[in-house]
Amino acid sequence: MPTDTTLPPLDPFAGVPDKRYEVKAADLLKPGTGGLLRWRRQATNAPIVQVEDAYITGTFDLRAADLNFLFRFERCRFEHPPDVREATLLGLVFRKCWLPGLKARNLRSRNDVRLIRSVVEVALGDHEVEETTTIQRGDDRERGMPNAAINFTDAVIDGSVVLTRTMISHPNGKAIQGDRLVVTGALLAYRMVAKGEVRLPGMRAGGNVNFSGATLDNPDGFAFNGNGLHIGGSLLCEVDSYGPPSERKRFSANGILYLPSATVDSDIVLREARLTVDQQGPVVVDAWKSGDPYLDPRPALVADRLKVDGNLELSDGLRAFGTLRMVNARIGGSLRLAGAEITMVRGQAAPYYDRALHLDGSSIGGDIEATNLRVPVGQLRLADVTVGGNFLAWNSMFLHSGRDAFSARRAKISGNLQLTDATLKGTLRLQGAEVGGSVNLFGTVLTEPGQRTSSSFSLDIRTARIGRDLVLTENKERPFLAEGGVNLDGAQIARRLDMNGAQLSSLPQHGIALDASDVAADEFILSPAEPPVGSVRLRRAHCGSLADNEAIWAASDGLELEDFRYDALKNGVALDDDDALDHRIVLLRKAMRGYRPGPYDQLAATLRAAGNEEHASTVALRKQQFRYEALAKGFKIFGPGVRAWSWLQRSMVGYGYRPVRALGWLLTLLVLGSLWFGLGTDSCAQDRSGRFAISGPRCLVNQQDTGLQWNPVIYTADLLVPIVDFGNKSRWYMHGTDNWVSAGFTASGWILATTIAAGVSRMLRRDS
Repeated sequence: MPTDTTLPPLDPFAGVPDKRYEVKAADLLKPGTGGLLRWRRQATNAPIVQVEDAYITGTFDLRAADLNFLFRFERCRFEHPPDVREATLLGLVFRKCWLPGLKARNLRSRNDVRLIRSVVEVALGDHEVEETTTIQRGDDRERGMPNAAINFTDAVIDGSVVLTRTMISHPNGKAIQGDRLVVTGALLAYRMVAKGEVRLPGMRAGGNVNFSGATLDNPDGFAFNGNGLHIGGSLLCEVDSYGPPSERKRFSANGILYLPSATVDSDIVLREARLTVDQQGPVVVDAWKSGDPYLDPRPALVADRLKVDGNLELSDGLRAFGTLRMVNARIGGSLRLAGAEITMVRGQAAPYYDRALHLDGSSIGGDIEATNLRVPVGQLRLADVTVGGNFLAWNSMFLHSGRDAFSARRAKISGNLQLTDATLKGTLRLQGAEVGGSVNLFGTVLTEPGQRTSSSFSLDIRTARIGRDLVLTENKERPFLAEGGVNLDGAQIARRLDMNGAQLSSLPQHGIALDASDVAADEFILSPAEPPVGSVRLRRAHCGSLADNEAIWAASDGLELEDFRYDALKNGVALDDDDALDHRIVLLRKAMRGYRPGPYDQLAATLRAAGNEEHASTVALRKQQFRYEALAKGFKIFGPGVRAWSWLQRSMVGYGYRPVRALGWLLTLLVLGSLWFGLGTDSCAQDRSGRFAISGPRCLVNQQDTGLQWNPVIYTADLLVPIVDFGNKSRWYMHGTDNWVSAGFTASGWILATTIAAGVSRMLRRDS
């Protein structure tokens, strides 16, 4: 160190100082016996060697030295990188120093290694600096030779590594290389600035790795390479709040955070971080250029197979421009995305490579918290994800027009999926998902759905399994809106499908506002705020209770109700409310736009199960009426005959559902016939020629039937009842008008008997 103690403190960052501060590195060391080094000067008897305010020229070389000293340099500037490769030291400290590099491969330090408020800057184009700290080009490149400003490869630090407020610059190489670095304590890099790659693959740290407030800048590659590292504490890349609020410093990375196969025993925290990757820049890894559609060639974060025992915090103001990729990751706690913003450049050609969040195959032990998550451009992909808790995303915004904005195929969520007041442009796809609790989409707005050849739904929950409710309802004044319709085909809902106040539309090319075919639930609440624009499909769906309104039956393209079954109506038809029943039948007929027997049978069965047998029969009667009307339209020539036959059955016996009518017609005809034949007379009774046997006012056909007594009531009954013969109709002589009247009564009897038989057969088939 300088001998002139009157000199002002050295500013090592102001360039090459004058000669008065110069200390030759060779003069700091003198050879001793046995080849050991003996320090020329020590401030105290303590094992600390301290050098202050010195410009150290030459190479400070401690390579392979084994010294029980802690070396402390303060306000020093080095002409060449200090060399402590393979050395064993008590400790090493650089405070407010300027270094052109640090060679520390295989260093063994029994205490901390610290570079605090220092600058490590590789001099570009300095050919005298060895290859371990310079850029290597062309013939100068040696395979396997590290290229870093600070080289900690295979070093073992029994304390901590502290890089607080240090600036490390090697823009075209590696700022730090620490392959297989072992740190028994923590790695603390508060507000560190690194220009070049921070490379720590395989590192083992016993405590936290803290980059809070740090700036990592390597835009054409990895800003941080932590492939396979193991951290015994937490990985912290968040805001450094030390000092007044105006001096808060966010963590930022311009380049890829690369953490595949990393293991963190506690938490990973990137609150308020800034992650940026140039989406038009080069693809860093050759394997990512393969064209595989499941790759993300320009990610901001890669953490495939990551294992975190605690929480993963990507929240509270985090801004990422590039994919956050965590495929097949294992997170023991919660994944927090609340208040984050992730955006991409929209892909123009398939495969689009514009996923904002990619979590395929990952397992999260706790919740996924995505409240106020913003994705202005890009897709959230969570295929085959397992969530031990809830998925919570109130007030979120996912914008990916014309494509899948949120895709969670076959995801398994033990709790609830809560997407309240969310805004999505694109399709929300939950096909095959399993949710142990409820799927709540209160007030969620889905517009501009992804368009495919076969379908274009805003919400796709086909074949999903939901343990409680599926709620697609309004929230206060904000409706649930699905511009492209809702597809629930084959979904199984344990309790309730609630669409109260929903607004459903469809795209013109497919025209399906709601497809609930094969859906099963305890309760359907199908009461949208307005008639759906498009068709509503309820084929083979089944629910225990159905609550509806006029709007669902007024869908612009009608309803498909084949084999739609419901056990009860939540708002049933009262026994004395014929108008309500008539209104429901009108709605049902208009909705189907054609004759289909199944929906009428279902309504009748529901009414009958509720004890409303009379209204059930009314529905069945109207069904037969509509059936004959449909047949009459089909049989153009015989249509009038079909209509007449229908009228006869309806008026006489109500198609078998009004048997009292048959008795009424029978009694009416019996009275009319009795009056006609009883009050009338026959001219043959005045014929005394002996051609007829006369009994009272009527003549007998056979002379031998003189014992037969005339009874107009029995005679009329004999005419009306076919097949059965009471012994009257063929024994009395009728002619003229009486002959035609008797023939009419006989024909009426046959018609009445036929219609009764047809009605009874239908009743028997219905009961069976």
